[in-house]
Amino acid sequence: MKREYSVIIERDEDGWYVASVPQLRGCHTQARTLDELMERMREAILVCLDAGGDTQEVSEFVGVQRITVGE
Repeated sequence: MKREYSVIIERDEDGWYVASVPQLRGCHTQARTLDELMERMREAILVCLDAGGDTQEVSEFVGVQRITVGE
């Protein structure tokens, strides 16, 4: 059965891409390139599912907005 997960991707201060799946507690990985990151994320999801990872009900991901505050 195919399942779909939202993946949150950020880039850290050293230039590494870091990804996590909010629906699977503790499911995250990192890589130097986006292609490598997505390959590793698929592997991480499978490991989390095989380990009986807790799936959490989360709202549908809509997007990210950037807001500037202050002077």
